[in-house]
Amino acid sequence: MQVKHQENHPPKGDSLSFDNTEIAFRNKSNAELNRAYWLFKLISINILTKIGPSLTNFAIKIGLPITGIIKATIFKHFCGGETIADSEKAIAQLAAGKVGTILDYSVEGEEEELVFDETCAEVIRTIERAKGDQRIPLTVFKLTGIARFALLEKLDAKKSLDFEEKQEFERVKDRVKRICSRAAELEVPVMIDAEESWIQETIDELALEMMRLYNRKKLLVYNTYQLYRHDKLADLKADIATAKKEGFILGAKLVRGAYMEKERKRAAEMGYPSPIQPDKESSDRDYDLAVNACMQHLDHVGFVAGTHNENSCLLLADLLDQQGVEHQHPHVFFSQLLGMSDNLSFNLSNAGYNVAKYVPYGPVKAVLPYLFRRAQENTSIAGQMGRELGLILKEKRRRGI
Repeated sequence: MQVKHQENHPPKGDSLSFDNTEIAFRNKSNAELNRAYWLFKLISINILTKIGPSLTNFAIKIGLPITGIIKATIFKHFCGGETIADSEKAIAQLAAGKVGTILDYSVEGEEEELVFDETCAEVIRTIERAKGDQRIPLTVFKLTGIARFALLEKLDAKKSLDFEEKQEFERVKDRVKRICSRAAELEVPVMIDAEESWIQETIDELALEMMRLYNRKKLLVYNTYQLYRHDKLADLKADIATAKKEGFILGAKLVRGAYMEKERKRAAEMGYPSPIQPDKESSDRDYDLAVNACMQHLDHVGFVAGTHNENSCLLLADLLDQQGVEHQHPHVFFSQLLGMSDNLSFNLSNAGYNVAKYVPYGPVKAVLPYLFRRAQENTSIAGQMGRELGLILKEKRRRGI
């Protein structure tokens, strides 16, 4: 696909402001804004975030009626609902601000083949729901939603599989192909999420295999690159070279990552070098270099900049203008998570860029791992909570509530 040049540029990246709270929160009612304020206040209490997951799991185990509380608070803020139909309100609300939806069936870490088949079918339903609806430009799935973690771990460790495990892996590959072939048939792009480093190589290999099959003429399958890993910039560049050499389009979702504490802990316990960057500055550097690498090869690469970092968003906005690339080029998307960084999503969409938010959905108990990661991610990112709360307070004052 050739890069299109535009005669009249919308506002340049350097004129973008992420401080306009009227734009950021115009689709939120006063009640929703107040709920967000109190929720982020609670999340900002580090001790609550650290002990919350174990306390919640314990409460559910012994039968305390905590699910209703979760559903009315953190689930309501960060998730679309329990079903695709439940998510319609979030889809419409985002679309009113020209922000797309990425339907994300957030069930993971299961063990049974029946559940894997059900999850596969549900992911395909998200693709079918997205067909013909411009409000849902992308879809996504996690491999651990359709495959047993221990099997992926064994594959990554290059251990021999027994006959039953080989058959099991064939079923995993079949599920991946069913999802991606349906996406190709309906021309709905699908992203494969990144996960823990000790299962990621298998995910990477499957993702590249699907791109070789389905990304020959159109960008339909994306893999995810976690740039808080010190080796992922090199992997991205190698995959770009492979795509150019073999004649397919590389789909790349660029994120920093969501498993930092778990990764470092496992590396320390098992005595191998941590795959995580030594500091935030290194992650930021590699993320921005990854954005640059993708922008240099837009004919062969389509990418989603999944980031809550204002500087990275400004960098990409500036690069689009410097290179004369239209803001709505189909190979470039910005993305954030539902319930977070509305100041980025809605101000970017207001300036004419492609933006889509992850809208997770699924049964409350099944989505808990996702919710806990979001809470921990918010408190682990320096300044994230203060920034969210400050913007909400600014808008509350502007509205006089």
